[in-house]
Order: sequence, then structure tokens, then C-alpha cells
Amino acid sequence: MNKTDLIDHIAQEAEISKATAQCALEAVIGGVSTTLKKGGTVTLVGFGTFAVGKRIARTGRNPRTGAAIKIEAAKVPKFRPGKALKDALN
Repeated sequence: MNKTDLIDHIAQEAEISKATAQCALEAVIGGVSTTLKKGGTVTLVGFGTFAVGKRIARTGRNPRTGAAIKIEAAKVPKFRPGKALKDALN
């Protein structure tokens, strides 16, 4: 399922227009992104939790040349599924 399919699904299930569904989806994605940028977490009970993880700086290797390269520290988004989502899959 891609973003367009998800918008179609939201519009059908909520009985709203596709334009309204698109605005709603973009608002949710924007809210999650904004919260994560601030270092917070977003918890959707039954679905899961979005959080920010930290990756430490490390030394890697260029696979083509074998030369050592420095990989900088980074913040990465993480998702931890909730119990209801796990149960729905099994």
C-alpha cells in the first residue's frame, strides 16, 4: 500500500472526500515529524510508538576501496508496534 492507496482507504472508511483524507493524513504525518524533530515521542494506543533513536559515531569501510571512513552520529526515527497491532498480525 502506498500513500495514494492509504488516502483512498481513509476516504472510503470515513466517508469523506479524497482531498479531505489527504489533508488529514498529511496533518498526522506532519504532527509526528514535528514531535520527533523536537525529540519527543508519539504514542498511538493499540498501534504503536514513534520515537527518536540515536546512532553513535563510528568508523566504517568503503566497500569499493576498503578505505576507512568516519560515519557521523545521527538521530534516526524508530517505531515500536503496539500489542493490538502485533495481535492483528498473528
